[in-house]
Formats: sequence, structure tokens, C-alpha cells
Amino acid sequence: MTLSRRTLIAGAAVAAGGALVATPATASAADASYGGNLRGTMDYAIAKLRAVAPTVTAFPTGTKFEKYTTAADGSWVGGFWPGQLWMAYLYTNDDSFKQLAESWALKLAPRQTQNTDHDLGFLFTPSWVTAFRLTGETSWRDGALVAAGELIKRFNEKGQFIRAWGALGTPANAGRMIIDTMMNLDLLCWAAKVTGDSRYQDVAVAHAKTAARYMVRPDNTTCHVFDFDPDTGAPIGQNTVQGYSATSCWSRGQSWGVYGFARMFHRTGDRAFLDVSRRLADWTIQHITDDYIPVWDYRSPLAPYDVKDSSAATVNAAGMLDLAKLTGNPRYEAAALRFLDALGRSCLTTRSARADAILARGTRNRPAEDGVEIGLPYADYYLMEAILRVLRPDRATLALDI
Repeated sequence: MTLSRRTLIAGAAVAAGGALVATPATASAADASYGGNLRGTMDYAIAKLRAVAPTVTAFPTGTKFEKYTTAADGSWVGGFWPGQLWMAYLYTNDDSFKQLAESWALKLAPRQTQNTDHDLGFLFTPSWVTAFRLTGETSWRDGALVAAGELIKRFNEKGQFIRAWGALGTPANAGRMIIDTMMNLDLLCWAAKVTGDSRYQDVAVAHAKTAARYMVRPDNTTCHVFDFDPDTGAPIGQNTVQGYSATSCWSRGQSWGVYGFARMFHRTGDRAFLDVSRRLADWTIQHITDDYIPVWDYRSPLAPYDVKDSSAATVNAAGMLDLAKLTGNPRYEAAALRFLDALGRSCLTTRSARADAILARGTRNRPAEDGVEIGLPYADYYLMEAILRVLRPDRATLALDI
């Protein structure tokens, strides 16, 4: 049963970790939805970060037996750790989180010019761009612009796409684009805005149009990978690495599309991007299971009983909140709240005394048996981002420019 926002405005206190926590007047009307589960979830996330952050010595990349696995350089997920700390700072106004976020973001500085994949947006948007927006310090802006400059070098003019993987000039994967890159385009739109140089946004728009043409199917599902001839730009066909098959629908990829195309409409005003985001979101809402935690691939032969991916739920929640704001359609907000409620009820690590991550049940790469139902830094980041959008939209806007 779906309740309206007005109906969901309940009392002024909610249960969180067995204690009652007062609901601030600054919270949105949705704060009390689903029995106040959102506030309890965010309070748990903050408490987890307070406990775990002082023990972290390298960038978390996932978990193994509930403890963080890490990478000194951040791998492709390094931006999500300072990103979580920025979300915690915005929610609590505690300067200790700000100091940690800045310290960890600085550790990513060597990655600005390491042009080996498309993930420069994942690395520098939630860390350095957020730092610039919140502090105004130009060093953050300048570093993120270096990364954006490297990202546009990956643009294949013939095929009109950003190359996903591999160092420039190397043949392997030279003609490969992936749906994940939709989330890296916001770095380029930001760069265009702060510099006045349209080249950045021109590349973002071209890539998004190519993705809409080749990666979004007529049935409103997405492929993970699309291959082109890198020399001529001629399309070859759909493929996958992390999905079940080339014709299946990898759930996190679908959510990258929902969020990424919505954000491209927000940055450009091109309604074609909004239409794509809505189509992907509508399909997701129609096909999600009652528990609102997606299986790792919607078309897995074992679906709906296959392993889950909580990270797909968190990205869906954030993306559909974007859609709700952009369209005024309450359906998308209702779906986002259901994703967040489900995450709080069935995916938090509350029952484990040893867990480092906020969420469990994230699946990184099921075909490779690499990280099946574990904790993932991007799952935790997008959970916090989405809840901040609901509980403190004023603070979320400062970081996300929405």
C-alpha cells in the first residue's frame, strides 16, 4: 500500500537503534515516512562512520567477511569514501567529518592525470567537486578540472562515445562504452559551467546521445556494454561484463541509466534525456520485486530468487528523487522512498558487531564471483546522498548543485 506524503507526516520522534531521536523542524515532510525509518537509517550510517573512519588506512573498495578490503590509490571507487564523509558533514555539521573528507580527498590528487579508465567522474565528483562547492577553495576546483580535461581525451570522435577502459593508445577495449559512464558525465557538465568552455559539455551530450541510441533498448532496458569499431566508429553490438548476458538487464546498470540521464536533463534541458530516464525508471518500478531490493540482474534465470544488489537500490533511490524533482511526478518519489525504506529494513549491518560497511547485500561482479552480497562504498554513498535529499534537501543542494 502506498501512502501519500501528507499521510506520512507522523509524530516528532522516531525509533533509531532502540532509542527515540527527535525529528528536527528542518527535516522534510517525508522524514516521518515509513515509521521514520529514513532518519533511523541515517543515524545508523553516521554512527557507523564515527566508529569505523578512524580505523581506515586506505580507500575502502568492498568487504570480505564484513571487514573492509582497500586500495591505496582508491581503485575506481576512491571518491565514494570522502563522499560519504561529506554527506555526514552536511547532515551533522560536525567539522570532524569535514576534516576527514578533505584529508581523504587530497589522497586522490595523483589520480587526476592517471588516464586509464572513464572513472574520473566517480573519483572526483563526490570528493573534489563537492569540496569546491562546500568550501569555495579554488585548489579543489583546479584539481577536478584537470581530471575533467583527462576525461574528454577519452572521447572517440568517430563513434561519439567516451572509451570506458584501458589507457589511451592501447588496443584492448578501445571501442567499448559502458552504461556506468552516464554517471561520469556530470563532472564534464560542471567543468563547462565553471570554465565557460563548452567542449566539456559537448562531449557529455554526445556520449549521452550515443548511449540513448545504442544502449537503451526499445523495451526500456539497458545493456551494460556496447562495442564499436574504434577506428571507424561503426557499431558492433551489445555486450556485457557484469551482467548475465549481452541481452539481459544488469540491475546496477539500469539504475546508472535512470540517474545519469535524469542528471543530463537537469544540466542541459534536453527533454530527450528526461524521456530516457523516465522510461528506464518506469520499467524498473514495473519489474522490481515486492522487497524493493533488486536482484543483481533482472533477467537472471534465477530471478527473482537470485542474489541481490543493494547498490542498485541506492542508485535507483537517488536517481528517482532527481526525477521526482524534475517532473513533479510523485510516483518517482514514492518509489525512491520505498527503495530507501527497504534498504533500512533489510540491508543495514545492524546485526553484526564486526561489520565496517553501512549496508550489506551489495553485489559487485556476479559473473566473476567477485564480491557477491558484500558491503560496497558506492552503495553506502548513494544511500546517504538519497536520504540527505529527503531529510535535508537544502544541505544536499549545496553539495550536488540540484
